[in-house]
Amino acid sequence: MTAPTDHDLGHITARDQAEILAQALPYIRRFHGHTLVIKYGGNAMTDPALQQDFAEDIVLLKLVGMNPIVVHGGGPQIDEALTRLGKKGTFIQGMRVTDEETMEVVEWVLAGQVQQDIVGLINAAGGKAVGLTGRDGGLIRARKLKLLDKNDPRVEHDVGQVGEITAIDPSVVKALQDDQFIPVISPIGFGEYNESYNINADLVASKLATVLKAEKLMLLTNTPGVLDKSGQLLTNLSAREIDELFADGTISGGMLPKIAGALDAAKSGVNAVHIIDGRVPHAMLLEILTDQAYGTMIRSH
Repeated sequence: MTAPTDHDLGHITARDQAEILAQALPYIRRFHGHTLVIKYGGNAMTDPALQQDFAEDIVLLKLVGMNPIVVHGGGPQIDEALTRLGKKGTFIQGMRVTDEETMEVVEWVLAGQVQQDIVGLINAAGGKAVGLTGRDGGLIRARKLKLLDKNDPRVEHDVGQVGEITAIDPSVVKALQDDQFIPVISPIGFGEYNESYNINADLVASKLATVLKAEKLMLLTNTPGVLDKSGQLLTNLSAREIDELFADGTISGGMLPKIAGALDAAKSGVNAVHIIDGRVPHAMLLEILTDQAYGTMIRSH
C-alpha cells in the first residue's frame, strides 16, 4: 500500500479539508487531557520522511491537548556502533548480551545520539521535547534480569547488564507534561549501586503506561499489527482473545515480548493498546483521530 505524499494533497478542496478536521473533533474531545505512551522504533525511526511525520504527529497531539510520552528503542543503531568498534552483538533468546563495554555503547547511542535526534526532530516540528533516561528523577529502577532457559528452567543464562524493572517513579514525567513539555525516554534503568541496565523498550513503555494509567499505549512496529494464521490483520481484540492466540501459536517469535507487555498493560488498566504499522505515514494520527484501523487494538476487557 503506497501512502499519498504531500504533493498528492492538492486535489483535496478546502471544504474537504475542513470536513476531515471536523471528523477528528470527537476523538480530540475524547482524548483531551489524557496520557498516550508511544513506543517509537523500527522503520518509523530510521526513514527520514517517516521521522518527520512522527515528529509532526507528536506535536499535533500535544497541541490539541493530549499528553504524548515517547519511549524509544535503537537496536540497529547499537549494532552499527558496535560494528564500528569491531564488536559483534550476541543474543540469547532474543536478549542482547550486554557486557560492560556494550553497556557503555548502549548508553551513548540511546541516551546520546538516538534520544537527542528525536528531541531535535520534535523541537524542529514546533514542540518542546526533553530527553530523559531512567536515572533522571529516579524514573526507572532495575535489577539484573534472570534469564531462564526456555527449554530447561533450571538453566540460567547470564546476559550481563540487561535489566528488569523493579520500580517506576513517574513524578518527573508528570511534572514535565504538566508544563507543556514532551518527555522522550531512553530505556536505561539503574540499580541499587548506581549501575546501568539495558531494558527492553517495549517493556519500559508498557510499564510506564500502566503506572501513569495512560489512556493508550501505542507500539510502532514494522508489521501491520497482529495477523491471524492466514495473514489477515486482526484489528480489534480483547485481552482474553489475545490469550487464546498465544495458546494456539498464532502469536509467536518477535511478536511475543511485544504483545506480552501490551497485554499486561491492557490487563492493568490502560484502556487500549495499539500495535500499529510505523511504515505508514502519520500512522499515529490515523489511529487516534479517525475510525479507520491502522493496526491491532487490544482492549482491556
